[in-house]
Amino acid sequence: MKSLGKIVKALLLILGVLILVMSLFFGQKDLSLEELKSTYAQPPSQFETMDGMQVHFRDEGNAKGKTPIVLIHGTGASLHTFDIWTGQLKKEYRVIRMDLPGFGLTGPFPDRNYSMERYTMFLKAFLTRRGVSKCILGGNSLGGAIAWQFAAKNPDRVEKLILIDAAGYPMESESRPIAFTLARIPLLNKALTYITPRSMVRSSVENVYADKSKVSDALVERYFKLTLRAGNRQALVDRMAMENDMKKADRIKDIVQPTLVLWGQQDRLIPVENAHRFHKDLPNSQLVILSNSGHVPMEESPDESLNSLLNFLGVTN
Repeated sequence: MKSLGKIVKALLLILGVLILVMSLFFGQKDLSLEELKSTYAQPPSQFETMDGMQVHFRDEGNAKGKTPIVLIHGTGASLHTFDIWTGQLKKEYRVIRMDLPGFGLTGPFPDRNYSMERYTMFLKAFLTRRGVSKCILGGNSLGGAIAWQFAAKNPDRVEKLILIDAAGYPMESESRPIAFTLARIPLLNKALTYITPRSMVRSSVENVYADKSKVSDALVERYFKLTLRAGNRQALVDRMAMENDMKKADRIKDIVQPTLVLWGQQDRLIPVENAHRFHKDLPNSQLVILSNSGHVPMEESPDESLNSLLNFLGVTN
């Protein structure tokens, strides 16, 4: 037993030394909201004070005639992931995007509660603030899970649903971004809140793309800098600790709104089998599989994925 104790102490010492060395070479200080605004909150960005947060959002396009489109990003991303889609959609629709609490410029929930119930409550309050009583609601990954759970709880507020590589069913990932993995490991997840190599961010982005050549330096820089927004790294650790709360998939069958299930065939995080399951369980759905896309088709293959969305909406290019 004494020898085992010595081994454990030695391993902890080695781990501590490794963390110290990593912090010296790869430690990154938090960036304040003010430091990031000039780059990532140019017009038409706005901020809304809610629950002790400055919620970053963009509200663009035609505000009359058609039901507004609301788009929700996934874990570790930001509203910028829908930039290209919005450029086209705002010609016909009012398009609203926000940085979810814990990500982008919005920063963390003050209570550190990242449950799905908390997110759907946040979305309802945000839409009410924006005067949106009914919308076409779309989301990617975590954003997709928020979207369908919001639709299940508030069916009168959702006209149509867009699920893009959405979370919701139990799954076995073929591969996960390294940051997601580290965020679940005790001790290492603490180090993650101040040790963030740019190379790790690049690897995490490449992990969700089918074609890694599309991961540009500018794209990595955006993900990297927004990861460093004060509070976001701890928020990722807190969110990963709550990921198993998405156990309400039985409610999907009750969602009757017309739904587009849009998926990247080469998604290694949430397998394409889950797309077929959504399509089977949703009584009024269309399924589109993009053969050359990964987990974020609206960002990796914006033109192809947007064409599928426009067809679903009945918009002629």
